[in-house]
Amino acid sequence: MPLKKLKDYLDSNNIKYVVISHSPAYTAMRTAQHAHIPGIELAKTVMVKIDGSMTMIVLPSSYKIDFELLKKLSGAKKIELASEQEFKTVFPYCEVGAMPPFGNLYNLEVYVAESLSHDKEIAFAAGLHSEVIKMDYNDFKRLVNPKVIKVSVHV
Repeated sequence: MPLKKLKDYLDSNNIKYVVISHSPAYTAMRTAQHAHIPGIELAKTVMVKIDGSMTMIVLPSSYKIDFELLKKLSGAKKIELASEQEFKTVFPYCEVGAMPPFGNLYNLEVYVAESLSHDKEIAFAAGLHSEVIKMDYNDFKRLVNPKVIKVSVHV
């Protein structure tokens, strides 16, 4: 169901994409390995609360969020990592931790790491721990309209 909803959305917007099926993986780096994509090229979605509002942060799988920098650049007073309990109902058709970075489909603000904005393509979990979608970054940007900021550092 998650992949169908996302594919329908992409198809209705005439977006070209590739679906990569792989063995189930529960971390972004393992997903990158199973999908045969370099970790720097696979985007992961991390849920945070910015001043109490659920927000999506999209960054390379081999990076981590710099919370102090995110706080400064977003102008927030408080930023904290959201727990799975807090966001799992926001994505009813997705496996927890495999939500695609399309916050616009869930009325969520999306921040994307500046480093991803320089890539020609973006690859990400497609709602399941065994599916990845790869598409043109400019198409992603046009559909999601994320705020591009330097929010992450390489691990």
